[in-house]
Amino acid sequence: MSTNTPVGTAARPLRVAVVGSGPAGVYAADILTKSEPVKSGELTVSIDLFDRYPAPYGLIRYGVAPDHPRIKGIVNALHKVLDRGDIRFFGNVDYGTDLTLADLRTHYDAVIFATGAIKDADLNIPGVELEGSYGGADFVSWYDGHPDVSRDWPLEAKEVAVIGNGNVALDVARMLSKHADDLLVSEIPDNVYRALKNSPVTDVHVFGRRGPAQVKFTPLELRELSHSKDVDIVLYPEDFEFDAESDRQIQSNNQTKTMVGTLTNWIAEQPEDLSELTASRRLHLHFLHSPVEIYDDAAHPSKVAGIKFERNELDGDGNARGTGEFVDYPVQAVYRAIGYFGSALPEVEFDHSKGVVPNDGGRVLDASGAHLPGIYATGWIKRGPVGLIGHTKGDALETVTYLLEDRQALPPAAAPAPEVIVELLENRGVKSTSWEGWLALDAHERSLGEKASTAGESHGVAVQRERVKVVPREDMVEISRGGVAAEV
Repeated sequence: MSTNTPVGTAARPLRVAVVGSGPAGVYAADILTKSEPVKSGELTVSIDLFDRYPAPYGLIRYGVAPDHPRIKGIVNALHKVLDRGDIRFFGNVDYGTDLTLADLRTHYDAVIFATGAIKDADLNIPGVELEGSYGGADFVSWYDGHPDVSRDWPLEAKEVAVIGNGNVALDVARMLSKHADDLLVSEIPDNVYRALKNSPVTDVHVFGRRGPAQVKFTPLELRELSHSKDVDIVLYPEDFEFDAESDRQIQSNNQTKTMVGTLTNWIAEQPEDLSELTASRRLHLHFLHSPVEIYDDAAHPSKVAGIKFERNELDGDGNARGTGEFVDYPVQAVYRAIGYFGSALPEVEFDHSKGVVPNDGGRVLDASGAHLPGIYATGWIKRGPVGLIGHTKGDALETVTYLLEDRQALPPAAAPAPEVIVELLENRGVKSTSWEGWLALDAHERSLGEKASTAGESHGVAVQRERVKVVPREDMVEISRGGVAAEV
């Protein structure tokens, strides 16, 4: 095809690569296909969606607790977009390894990075390196069956500390404290079920730096804690401190009002004598605690034996300050869930202090601060790991709007034919997966759920399993490409 053919026409659609198939990437692709220039016929687009994993959905598949009630709705929405057939999916393709930036610029007029954030934010306190100190994001990847993490996790602690007051911290705490049999209705892999089943945990403590009115989780996630069977929630009256800013937030923000109301109701219903609690496991919620040190002891050198906190107080503006009072908690494991952090992308500038690709409204910037023509970002790699799904949609709209504004000045791809990228991956020996391949893997995981349900019934356990997640990458690829997975 002649490179002189006008870009964006029926003869030569605007070719766009989206790197990352989580909500940010899928929403960006969807918004572009539904944009006014495309709907009016002024512009035609051809979009390819790449992901380093064989399956789509990103952190919805590998970063949200399997018992989360909203997973199914989000997955269904993403499925509908990709199932239309106007966006091609290439799974098991790693940007920076299988494809370079030069490759993408050769075959696409524009590139949108939507790679998200998968690493834990650092917690710089002594002892963080001890055995038994874990990143919350790593634990989430394990229980979500991430193909690139070990299938084993050392669940040996009876008492556990979780540092953080966001949704991930609550997910981690809930998964640690919940009984494994109650998770069988989810898609957890068998290795995760077996490990959780054998966990000796009795007490999980969640610590937040500020007060109950400043927590970062949402009402739904908070209420989920009370749905765990045989798990008592424990709160402490001395942690319920409210300053002027807290009162303002409670009066002006319905979400804050709801959460504070839930917490105060729980503590009001709690027996004064905690020995009257009868559940075999307890989930403790602590506020106004700042971690100071994770420590070992002579009996367990190099292993977590406890964690020290400084007690905080609110300063009147909703912020916390130390009181000089310190308290120790004997625990055998610590999970850091203070947030995610982005990872640098090859050949693209990166802000290591913020964990994002430098950008102006989604237009990626070079080292001098100038916009790299045709290169964009959306989602957490653009703005940092904050906000919910609704923010991701608005974020993608901003990025796509700028891309459309720039379309006349985009450097045209030298080899835009859609079949060329397929040939390139095949020639490099990349076993890419497709949307049709995901449908095959999806059907396989559902069949595993049916088999597990039948096996459970034969053993007197009446649990209907919708699916069982396939973990090994090689099996995911094999099934997606029409083969049969190896026996595990």
